[in-house]
Amino acid sequence: MSKDNLSKKELLKLQEKMILIREFEEACGENYAKGFIRGFLHLYIGEEAIAVGAISSLEKEDYVVTHYRDHGHALARGLSTESVMAELFGKSTGVSKGKGGSMHLFDVEKNFMGGHAIVGAQLPLALGIALACKYKKENNVVLVFFGDGAVSQGTFHETLNLASLWELPVLFFLENNLYGMGSHVENTRAEGRDIYSSADAYGIQAEIVDGMNVLEVLDITKKSLESIRNNSKPILIEAKTFRFSGHSMADPAKYRSKDELNYWLKKDPIKSFEKYLIGENICTKDELKKIKEKAINEIEKAVDFSIKSPEPSLEELKKDIYA
Repeated sequence: MSKDNLSKKELLKLQEKMILIREFEEACGENYAKGFIRGFLHLYIGEEAIAVGAISSLEKEDYVVTHYRDHGHALARGLSTESVMAELFGKSTGVSKGKGGSMHLFDVEKNFMGGHAIVGAQLPLALGIALACKYKKENNVVLVFFGDGAVSQGTFHETLNLASLWELPVLFFLENNLYGMGSHVENTRAEGRDIYSSADAYGIQAEIVDGMNVLEVLDITKKSLESIRNNSKPILIEAKTFRFSGHSMADPAKYRSKDELNYWLKKDPIKSFEKYLIGENICTKDELKKIKEKAINEIEKAVDFSIKSPEPSLEELKKDIYA
């Protein structure tokens, strides 16, 4: 890891965001078990370094489009814990008014253009936003997240082709957590684990990064964004990562061995960064303890807010729809 030109405040902010996401996700799991959260719930535990490292590099005017494992991206972008948690609870105070749930978090004011439940569906939508940015001669970049399960979709190849052909400002961010639901990437791709080389066929520059290392993610994302702003050509980043929980709360993840899970648990992005911060004398254990206590307190308030929030009214059924 390298701290580059980051201040102590900036470094601790990275850890603070990762811890906030982790505490949020663990609270989601608990409240799903209690019955407060229903439907599908896909946790982001283990992948926090990607959301925080990548999204921290963006400008306010840039856009984020993502998949259904979207809580971490939403919080990294600055959506409030209360409004996101309330959305998961299906309450009217939720960021999507309780109509979207876990997989459909939106905040237009923050240019967070949603989680999308259909695998790969977010890719052409991101392309359209990038086309609009170029048409209006704005210097914005569209950051689109997708998983290894989406690369077998036709939309992945179609979007890469058009992004390259039209020279659109898109940063494709592949979160390769090795499993598309319960299928290992080696069983679904002829080329095996590494996917970033797929971009070569479309003339797109591609990078690979350790998705468990927040500083590496931050560094490569910053460089990629600068390149895209300068030449309006897309770039693809593949981050190697691992989700510590199953595909969803309904998945016991028995297809993964204990040895594989333990291997990745040792790479926990939060614990690794904590060791780095202490080892480099950037902060003390007490300072990190206070950061965690602050996050726990914020999430407790978000849960309480969500429990007390009202359900959407029946009149809301006819609002926010196209006729």
